[in-house]
Amino acid sequence: MSILELVIVLIVVGFGLWLINNYMPMDGKIKKILNIVVVVIVLLFVLSEFGLMDPILRIRVGR
Repeated sequence: MSILELVIVLIVVGFGLWLINNYMPMDGKIKKILNIVVVVIVLLFVLSEFGLMDPILRIRVGR
């Protein structure tokens, strides 16, 4: 994925989250949880696109 496609994906996700936060009637706690979940998913997506997720997944704990 090129850097331009990555920026477009981030803009679309950000715009979608903005729409949900402004126009969907939800409790504030639910919106906060939704925002955290989306940010974590986008962070994991960006890390995997840059190839930084692979070394993290290779870490073994225990035997």
